[in-house]
Amino acid sequence: MDRQKVIVRTSVIGILANLFLAGFKAAVGLLSNSISVVLDAVNNLSDALSSVITIIGAKLSAKPADKKHPLGYGRVEYLSAVIIAVIVLYAGITSLIESVKKIITPETPDYSATALIIIGVAVLVKVFLGTFVMRTGRKVTSDSLVASGKDALMDSIISGSVLLAVVIYLIWGVSLEAYLGVIISVFIIKSGFEILRETISRILGERIDSELSREIKRELCTYDGVKGAYDLILHSYGPETLIGSVHIEVPDHLTAPALDVLERRMTADIYQKYGVALTGISVYAVNLSDPETDTLFHQVEEEVLANEHVLQIHGFTLDKSTSTAVFDLVIGFDVKDRKALFDEIIAELHKKHPKYTFYVTMDNDISD
Repeated sequence: MDRQKVIVRTSVIGILANLFLAGFKAAVGLLSNSISVVLDAVNNLSDALSSVITIIGAKLSAKPADKKHPLGYGRVEYLSAVIIAVIVLYAGITSLIESVKKIITPETPDYSATALIIIGVAVLVKVFLGTFVMRTGRKVTSDSLVASGKDALMDSIISGSVLLAVVIYLIWGVSLEAYLGVIISVFIIKSGFEILRETISRILGERIDSELSREIKRELCTYDGVKGAYDLILHSYGPETLIGSVHIEVPDHLTAPALDVLERRMTADIYQKYGVALTGISVYAVNLSDPETDTLFHQVEEEVLANEHVLQIHGFTLDKSTSTAVFDLVIGFDVKDRKALFDEIIAELHKKHPKYTFYVTMDNDISD
């Protein structure tokens, strides 16, 4: 499946559908003096523009890596989603202003049966279009398409409310035009903020998908000699480019050549299976087969994990010549002062095990 072609094809369908709907709605709205129908038409035009931006973003993100951007241009798609969110927000704010003006200076609409039919068809088209675009966006991991699909589904609700207002006016003669315009505007603004919030969150860097994280760690632990996999970090350079690093626990007797072969196999296999490039695999050399090391490890593990905010310890090793124990400690983000808790735990360890010196790294809870 050519991801870029799918995104472009889906966006073109969205553009044509929205231009078709915008033209008919604008004509009906102007002829019937209906602000809500005109605003609905403007909303369709903004959707068409969003699809154009999605196409441009897909084209730019597919540019090959170069010296200035050696990891490619995949993050352009996130910027496309931000621009779409800004367009949606602008449409919502301008619609709100126009609707408030109509409340202050109301005008009587003049609907026809044609208006009812066109708006009704628009609802059905938007439901189909929104579902299709959002499903395709999730399939090809395109934030821009998902955003456009969500916006289209929101539009179907808006068009449905416009249709309801038309029916109410034709039956009871009560015009809800301007007030409905305010409600529509609020929904549009809300949708824009949600798209913007989700996209900015991705740009900032979100927690790794739990299922992917667990699968990669499980896969790494299937290799001979690997006791555990920890601290998996993935950086997204676009929906199709994940680059990261991980720590693995291995017996301390493994030689450098053996580790080299192991890490090369892991890197190749993980990339082939998950599309994730592990550019760094760090090693914890452990020796829990030693009785003293094993005893101390289990004592420390029991004492440390007794604290509900401590999620894990790993990479435990003991240098018996200096009585120095080294390990990593993972404290959850639910603690207000993680550093204070960390210092308290280390002080308690030194108190309970005065024979040993502890060098402990406080790890972040970065992946499941």
